[in-house]
Amino acid sequence: MNDTRLAPVLDRIDAELPAALDRLMELLRIQSISTDPAFKAECDKAAEWLASDLASIGFNAAKRATPGHPMVVGHGEGTGPHVLFYGHYDVQPVDPLSEWNTAPFEPVLQDTPEHGQVIRGRGTSDDKGQLMTFVEACRAWKAVHGSLPARISFFFEGEEESGSPSLIPFMKENAEELKADIALICDTGMVAPGVPSIASQLRGMLKDEFTIVGPRIDLHSGHYGGPGLNPLKEISRIVASFHDKTGRVAVEGFYEGVHEISDEMKRQWENCGFDEKTYLESVGYTRPHGETGYSTLEQQWARPTLEVNGLWGGYNGAGSKTVIPSKAHCKITCRLVGDMDPNALRKKVRAHVAAQLSPDAKVVWDSDLEGSPAAVMNTERPEFEAARGALTDEWNREAVLIGMGGSIPIAGFFKDVLGMDAMLIGFANEDDAIHSPNEKYNVESFHKGIRSWARILAALSE
Repeated sequence: MNDTRLAPVLDRIDAELPAALDRLMELLRIQSISTDPAFKAECDKAAEWLASDLASIGFNAAKRATPGHPMVVGHGEGTGPHVLFYGHYDVQPVDPLSEWNTAPFEPVLQDTPEHGQVIRGRGTSDDKGQLMTFVEACRAWKAVHGSLPARISFFFEGEEESGSPSLIPFMKENAEELKADIALICDTGMVAPGVPSIASQLRGMLKDEFTIVGPRIDLHSGHYGGPGLNPLKEISRIVASFHDKTGRVAVEGFYEGVHEISDEMKRQWENCGFDEKTYLESVGYTRPHGETGYSTLEQQWARPTLEVNGLWGGYNGAGSKTVIPSKAHCKITCRLVGDMDPNALRKKVRAHVAAQLSPDAKVVWDSDLEGSPAAVMNTERPEFEAARGALTDEWNREAVLIGMGGSIPIAGFFKDVLGMDAMLIGFANEDDAIHSPNEKYNVESFHKGIRSWARILAALSE
């Protein structure tokens, strides 16, 4: 894109930042908590606000009904590539309210010594502030040139924070309308402050839960202590067998479908500004405790895990109760990478547990838990390098392709349901306190996020 066409758009963004902040504040005041039925009208109000705002800048936009909260879909006229931008307007509950220093739905601008000016309030970073960066970039393009540098569609969800029950049915019913050349997702962040980041891979998830059953009833530990099989001892031994001494998962076949990262990806990760010491010390660790031979970022982004999330049984009340419990329980999750198949992996994990069982011990598995594969982005697409160059120009720092330890299911849904690749770019920081009291979004993230999207749109249209 000719710089003479982009430069006035960036100037417009700078000049209109106060007005953009005012619009964001208006959206943030809407209490769109999707998980609580008491806020259904507020979710509807947020969807209406977004549809109206998109219409005000020339998009054919509407609030679309679902069995749950509405979706917002908007289409703009333009030439060149067709991009679909996704964000979500719903937010997490604000509890515990007593830990907020400001009213969560009365957003304020605050000056801080660490981050300069921040926007404080629920939804500032997750995800209203993020989604408005793209809207404001489009607003600036339309104001300056009367048109957009690409064909743009919007897709805003209202149930992301409550499990997205309406999402896949809506996508399937409206697949032809929603399909585009590529999806852009803003619900993500930067690997370190000031380091622009594009997520290249997201770990998948497998959940499971099992119960070890021993004696028919709880037993007196004096009468049966010794000869009696204790389910708590049994389950502890099984849990200990999940990993070897190097931190590697000891389940046979667990690593099928796992791929090593490229040397170029490793170079970017090593130079991305990630502060391992701060990352570990912030939660009380002195060193990483994962798989030997892999860096902290590799362990978090590119290696699969098997974690014990809950372990309980027997008497947990005050004082002592001398029993051998009848049952013991365990919840586990696995984070998946590469081409790992969650259904095949579930069978392997269950086979491992069955192989460890002692005589007289039985295992009962939960039959109602889900799994989803990892999402690996097609970084060979030219859009990734175009976006990386645009981000590098804006932040004056090499943009990096990163991994993410968690899961963002929408990225996989775009591929599975619509056959679309996705690119995840966001400007949140690790300390934004999303889902927690005192959530914030740096004004720099908002301002430079708008400018970044303006540059990316220009780069994608070249």
